[in-house]
Order: sequence, then structure tokens, then C-alpha cells
Amino acid sequence: MQKKKLVLIQSSPYDHNKKPVKKSKLYFVGLAMPLLAAMTPEEFDVRIILETIEDIDFDMDVDIVGIGSMGHAVIRSIDIAKEFKKRGRTVFMGGYMVSLMPKEAKKYCDSVIVGDGELAYPAMLRDYLKGEIKSFYNMPISVIETPLPRFDLILDKKIGDMLPVQAGRGCPKSCSFCSIYCLYKNHYIRRPIEDVVRDIRQIKDLGFKKFMLLDDNIMSNRAYMMELLDYIIPMKMLWISQCSIDIGDDEQLLKKLAQSGCMTLSFGLESIVQESLNSMNKSWAKVADYKRLIGNIQSAGIDISTEMVVGADADTIESIRNTADFIRECKIVVPRFYILTPIPGTIYHKQMLEQKRIYIEDMYSYDGSQAVHIPVNMTPDELTGEYWRLYEKVFEIGNIMERTVFRKEFFKHPGRYLFYMAINLYYRYQIKKRITPNII
Repeated sequence: MQKKKLVLIQSSPYDHNKKPVKKSKLYFVGLAMPLLAAMTPEEFDVRIILETIEDIDFDMDVDIVGIGSMGHAVIRSIDIAKEFKKRGRTVFMGGYMVSLMPKEAKKYCDSVIVGDGELAYPAMLRDYLKGEIKSFYNMPISVIETPLPRFDLILDKKIGDMLPVQAGRGCPKSCSFCSIYCLYKNHYIRRPIEDVVRDIRQIKDLGFKKFMLLDDNIMSNRAYMMELLDYIIPMKMLWISQCSIDIGDDEQLLKKLAQSGCMTLSFGLESIVQESLNSMNKSWAKVADYKRLIGNIQSAGIDISTEMVVGADADTIESIRNTADFIRECKIVVPRFYILTPIPGTIYHKQMLEQKRIYIEDMYSYDGSQAVHIPVNMTPDELTGEYWRLYEKVFEIGNIMERTVFRKEFFKHPGRYLFYMAINLYYRYQIKKRITPNII
């Protein structure tokens, strides 16, 4: 039997002119598409398109198209689905954004995979072969068991010098604005350590010296992380990940992380106003401890990337402007900011609806760079203006240089800090074009 032709597409977010953001190289590659490709039944020929560095031929010879929905790129994902549907192709969508609003996503495709794909994706494809594809596939998993990702399908593309590997999924925290909480409700699934090690070894065998450890919070299970590090240390690789800022109080773990090659950790600090954190169900994080914890992490030899939001209930114009000083004083190498956005399906969206504080109802305009809710201490337009002023201040040339190359650590790892500087300069270029910098 002739194999069916399947294409998996990782979409790119739109810029303000509603054109897909394009880059000459994709430094941080997602795991979803190579992993889905590995789980594809043998009756299919599968290929991957990374739209940030590739163009999509909507008239290509393909039977079925799968489209991801990472963050604000979901708006582009829907438009891609529409184009393929016009041409009579079978289209399915997955990812956390469509999982939050599956009925809405179904308007534009034949099937929606809600949440985990390990069981749902192969089941959907088997049903497709029988002509019995269902509208929704919601098949949660209790353990993560996956084959080796099909990185061979992307190695000929213009990607960076690291590949992703997953350690766990979900998060024990309950932040009201977070889509991860809405999907997993404090449920955290850890992969068997031997599987994580297997995947890291594959990355090394492919000639890569760096990897990105995907986990919404590597602090979720300390014993697990300590054991995993025992395997990573002898591999002599460099890696990055993300976790909660309270790791700064764990001197033993920080020392071992640095020894294992961990060079950068990303933290969702959200705000420098404690009342704003409290309003987002993030009272466990203490602003008063931020600088101390950051200092501890940096003293261990690990650099810090951050993500923060502006527009929470206790935020003021002054606090947003003070955030630029905080970033400079803490020497955050790669900071990113978003306007707090009530994403449909989240607790925060429900709260804003109940309080009648939704300012822009068209959810397809939500991109994290404009106020779509009514803040307490300023107007929506003032919030949007302060957001871009914050970005412009943080990414002034002098501030970029101070955070990256004008620091004592530069002489120990010059290549690393020159890379951070390059990322910052590219972010500056995007900010000038009013494109919100993103990790993709």
C-alpha cells in the first residue's frame, strides 16, 4: 500500500504587520515535531516544516497536515489550517493553546489533540487510515514513554547548536495566568531517568555539545534531579533549563548543576511587586528574596534568563519603570517581558470576565504585546506604552553590554557572553520593529 504523506508544521508567530516572523537560524528547536514524527505509524511518510526558517507551500503534495500551537503562534496556526482546508487536506491541531480551547480550534480543522499526544496522536492517525477520524482526542497519560526523537528530519535545516530533551511535564504550582496549570492541575509527570539519559546520549552522538532540558520546573523533585545529574556530569556537555527561583537556596544542588555543565537557568519571576505575585496565585515567590537568590545562582556559575509580566493588579507605571533597574542591577543576561494576558481557558481569563475587565474581546489579537484587559492603576493604552518603554530601556546598548560582556565572568566564558550579547542585539532589533522577543 502506498504510504500517506504527512507534514508536521511548527508555526511562527505574526509580527504587527501580520507576517510570520522569520529568522536566518532557529537557535532553540522545539521537541514536539521530532517526537511526533518518531511516534508516526509506518503507513505514513512524515516530514517537518519549521516555519520560522522555512516557507510553507500550501499546494504541496500532502494527505494530512499537523499543526502545533505554541504561544501566540496559535493565531498563525489557525490561518495555516484554513489554507490547507481550502485545498481539501485533512488537518489536525495540537499543543497547549488549542488544548485550552479545543472547540474553538475545531472550527478550523478536522481533529484536535487535547493535551498529551503519546496515545492520542497514533490513535488519531489509525482512525484516519480507516476513514473514522474523530473531532477530539483527549487521552491523558500517567507515564511518559517515547521513542528517540526523529532529529534526522531537521538536521539539514538552519538550526542552532543544541537540541531538546524532556525530563518531565507539568508543574506543582498554581499560577492563575498559566496554561500549564490549566492543563495539568498540579500534576507533574517525570520520565524515567534512563530514558532521559538515552535521549541526551543520542544528542551527543549526533555531534552536539549542548542540550536544552525541557521541564516546567526541574525543582519539582530534588532527588530525581540529583540522580539525573550523576549521569549528566560524565557526559561533559553544556545545557540550559528552567525552574522556580527557590532553587537559589539549595547550595548543594546549585553546585552540582554547575558541575554538570548547566550554564543558564530561566525563571518566571513575573513581577517585582509582591502584591502582584499574590494576585496571580504566586505568593510562594517572595520579591524580597529575588536579589539574594539570583546572587546565589550566579555565584554558583550559572547565568540567569527571566520572563516577567506587566499589568497585574498591583503594578503601577512606577513599578514597571523600576523593573528596568532590577534587570540591570541583577545582570540578567536574557530578559523577556509580556503584558499579562487573559488567555481563554486560564483562571485569570475567568476572573477578568467575571470582573468585566476584558478590554479587547477578539482573542485572535492577543499577542502579549498589547493590553487586552483593564489594569487597576493605569489605562490599557498606558500599560501598552510602558511595556514598550520598558523593553526599549532594558535593551539600550549600554544596558546590553553591562549585562553581558562588561562583567567579571566574561573572561572565564567569553564565548558564552558574546552569545548572550548577540541574542540581546537581535532582541533589540525585534523591539525596534515592535516584535515581542521570543525563545523560538
